[in-house]
Amino acid sequence: MRALKGHGTENDFVLVPDLDGALTLTADQVRALCDRHAGIGGDGVLRVVRTAAEPEAAALAGEAEFFMDYRNADGSIAEMCGNGVRVFYRYLQRAGLVDGPAAVATRGGVVQVRPADDGEITVAMGVPRLLDAQPVVAVGDLDEFDSLAAVTMPNPHVVVQVSPDEMAELDLTVAPVVDPPLPDGQNVEFVLPLVARRIRMRVFERGVGETRSCGTGICAAVVAVATSRGLGADGEPWTVDVPGGTCRVVWRPDGIELTGPAVIVAEVDVADELLGLTGVPA
Repeated sequence: MRALKGHGTENDFVLVPDLDGALTLTADQVRALCDRHAGIGGDGVLRVVRTAAEPEAAALAGEAEFFMDYRNADGSIAEMCGNGVRVFYRYLQRAGLVDGPAAVATRGGVVQVRPADDGEITVAMGVPRLLDAQPVVAVGDLDEFDSLAAVTMPNPHVVVQVSPDEMAELDLTVAPVVDPPLPDGQNVEFVLPLVARRIRMRVFERGVGETRSCGTGICAAVVAVATSRGLGADGEPWTVDVPGGTCRVVWRPDGIELTGPAVIVAEVDVADELLGLTGVPA
């Protein structure tokens, strides 16, 4: 089976081209691909399939030619992935399947993607939804944190503001305890506002653990911090620094745009023995 490795601000993925929908990846196979010691390694899998060939998404075929079937590293399904959709688009470019702006279908709906002037990629992420929930988050030996906001983007997020010392001391080798948890679980973003409209962020992603970046989390962090400052969707740019790099966000009343890098780093032939697959298209 052919696969590729790519990343967006070091949030890394295994891409599996399956344009005609011949594959049905199991949770075990996703875990095998994402295993950093015995597989290729990644925070998740992006299966690239034509929307019309994927029964789950076929109703969206009139809006978007390609569907991003995204799975977390533990095999679970996620609604959307902001870094992943940029890498997905970069693959479509590389394969000559798109030239210019394109629509991509996801479980969270159809998003519009386009190349940015600086070679990065911009995604129209949709309209965020602030939830009424205001959970408390506990992390290791640190004091409990009141959340700034809970946001769907469309993945569920809980955003917490921390001090510089707390940011450095965070131990995210185990999942933060969120009380009460959101119905479908949550990613937890820890944010440190810097100057004006710049934020530093770390994130614990459901189904993965701490990652170097999270695109939907970056957007949720901007929504939470902007709302706490009474700024809202004013259309002015924000910069968010994550361990894997930097992304830019613009929040307008009609939705959020996320801009950042996307890199394809390798193309590999995966041994069928890794996944227990036979008769898979090359």
